[in-house]
Amino acid sequence: MSISKVYFTNLRTTPSSNLLTKLERLIKKAGIENIDFKNQFVAVKLHFGEPGNLAYIRPNYVARLVSVLRELGAKPFLTDCNTLYSGGRSNAVDHLQSAIENGFNTLSAKCVVIIGDGIKGTDYREVPTGGELCPTAKIGAAIVDADVIISVNHFKGHEQTGFGGALKNLGMGCASVGGKLELHAASQPVITEKNCVGCNICVKHCAHDAVHLNANRKAVINLDQCVGCGQCVALCQYNAAVLGEDDTSERLNYKIAEYTHAVLMDKPHFHISFIMNVSPECDCWNHNDAAIVPDLGIAASFDPVALDKACADMVIQAPVLANNRITDTCSHEHMEGTDKFHLLHPETSWQSGLEHAEKLGIGTQQYELITV
Repeated sequence: MSISKVYFTNLRTTPSSNLLTKLERLIKKAGIENIDFKNQFVAVKLHFGEPGNLAYIRPNYVARLVSVLRELGAKPFLTDCNTLYSGGRSNAVDHLQSAIENGFNTLSAKCVVIIGDGIKGTDYREVPTGGELCPTAKIGAAIVDADVIISVNHFKGHEQTGFGGALKNLGMGCASVGGKLELHAASQPVITEKNCVGCNICVKHCAHDAVHLNANRKAVINLDQCVGCGQCVALCQYNAAVLGEDDTSERLNYKIAEYTHAVLMDKPHFHISFIMNVSPECDCWNHNDAAIVPDLGIAASFDPVALDKACADMVIQAPVLANNRITDTCSHEHMEGTDKFHLLHPETSWQSGLEHAEKLGIGTQQYELITV
């Protein structure tokens, strides 16, 4: 059985070796220089942070990564795709503003930001996944056009997938708005009639003629014709066309793995995870609750599956901090070796995503942890 290498550095520093220097040393030791970056468009996939949430990765780290990529001849750009829910990142105008305010701009992060799926989340390409639940994936066009993929991941808990790491950042994060609908929903979109203003935009842009206005000028979806593409959800500015019934955690993780396969297929890729400020829930919320474990370090690998498994194992083995979501119901003592993600979100199944990703050939859960 193949074993992947995961490189790790802790957060101890000296006057001659700060965290930015340690990050650069880590990624070089992990082999990032083995990728041919010369004149290649490099998508640096990260989460810019929902306004109000402060758990996202500091732009200083991204700036150092960008500096390394440019030294290797790359043409890097920072990217993420728009969100399915309404908020500060649901369209490219608001998304760019949020990124700029959080420090992901040419001054702090030293790199341009390109929203992967365009202004309204409708700029995507369908890419084969090799999977069964999602035969094709709706991936942001800018990400599909990139020559190399680098994921920069904030490792933390997640209320639907158990935790969010490299696979979540890639599979969910690179999906267009319609792709996110397909990932989340076990059914087609629905109309919240009280929010509908009869603007007709969903009718005009439905490629399958599945939406029309009724006598009260409220949108109605013909479910026999709807294919679940999510176009109406992406275009609706009034939160009237919304997600249908949520999928199960296991199926969601399967779909995320299939989308990740589509993103990475036939492209060089490399992945960095920050096991810091391990908040109990996703950075998509407009707040971040107290971290559940101490800051542990930074890890890097060519294998996103091994990287996620290594990060999960480190959090499981770590002690629990006092005064957080876990200690609201449990003691924080003697928690080393306990699955914190299952304690936080007992209905989730993070293992299912890694197992499915392994079956798809994305990577392996077997790893060697190498300390730098």
